[in-house]
Amino acid sequence: MATYKGIKGFSIQNLSADPSNPIEGEMWYNSTSNVWKVEEATATGTWASGGNMNTGRGAMGEAGTQNAALGFGGYSTGYVDNTEEYNGSAWTSSGVLSTVIYSLRGAGTQTAALAFGGFSPAVSPAYSKATESYDGSTWTQLPATPFGARSQMMAGTQTAALGAGGYGGTPGVNVTTTKEWDGSTWTTVPATLSTPVHAGYGCGSQTAAVAFGGYVFNPPAPATGKTNATQLYDGISWTASGNMNTGRYNLGGSAAGTQTAASAFGGSDDSPIAATELYDGSTWSSDTNLSTSRQTLGGAGTQTAGLAFGGQPVLTTTEEYTGAGAAVTKTITVS
Repeated sequence: MATYKGIKGFSIQNLSADPSNPIEGEMWYNSTSNVWKVEEATATGTWASGGNMNTGRGAMGEAGTQNAALGFGGYSTGYVDNTEEYNGSAWTSSGVLSTVIYSLRGAGTQTAALAFGGFSPAVSPAYSKATESYDGSTWTQLPATPFGARSQMMAGTQTAALGAGGYGGTPGVNVTTTKEWDGSTWTTVPATLSTPVHAGYGCGSQTAAVAFGGYVFNPPAPATGKTNATQLYDGISWTASGNMNTGRYNLGGSAAGTQTAASAFGGSDDSPIAATELYDGSTWSSDTNLSTSRQTLGGAGTQTAGLAFGGQPVLTTTEEYTGAGAAVTKTITVS
């Protein structure tokens, strides 16, 4: 009769405690708990609690990765101008924007970020054209954007950013325009969104971006509400791609994701939701939900290492996402 040692070339270990660094496929017997265990790879992603923000807020700008994230501006019990940095476990307060503002957008990294657009009662027009750069401690004002809008979709870096869509004007309408930032100047480009939306999300690079979700509203035409539309930008034009499974707006996502590996989480389908979806460049697939339903939340990180923070109702909580394939120890049930 074949034995495990005969097949694998080694015997199953008998250990008094689980190994500190098991590898995928490793099996052992825990003599203390009297159970068989194996190290497996997870089939779906997982969300786990992270450190709380110092100021609960929603509708903020964001940038960075899971262990080096940035959240700035937004709305708490009033408009917010301060910045917070996340190091993978805790949030620390940093420099303030030039004005209190919410529904702004960001691009770049924790130490080289760009903030643009938004809505502020402190400026005129209230749909802001402001652009600011962040160096890891201080915000500096830069040349304004060609048009003022809030809740735009964004992508890129501090020196090569993309902004598209949003809500602005008088009366307020969805904007279809696309603009590109070269580090010193914004330029409006001919490309227009396939679906004019605001309060969606975007990520990728200036020449390979993906925008998804949002709210369709163009007065005097009736509001059509949430959308599940996905749109791809190649540096020249926007084209439609596979729809999300759940139409939503005011969502979070992988700020450091790419056009072929993005994530969307939370948002509103007319009330706060927790749904998470992953995008592979053409198709969306559902994954593990956030622990807390939230809208107007901040998002950072990549498709496999994401971060969700803040949001409304006014929240300070942070959740960290680990993609499928992470190692996990499981007990083998025998009978």
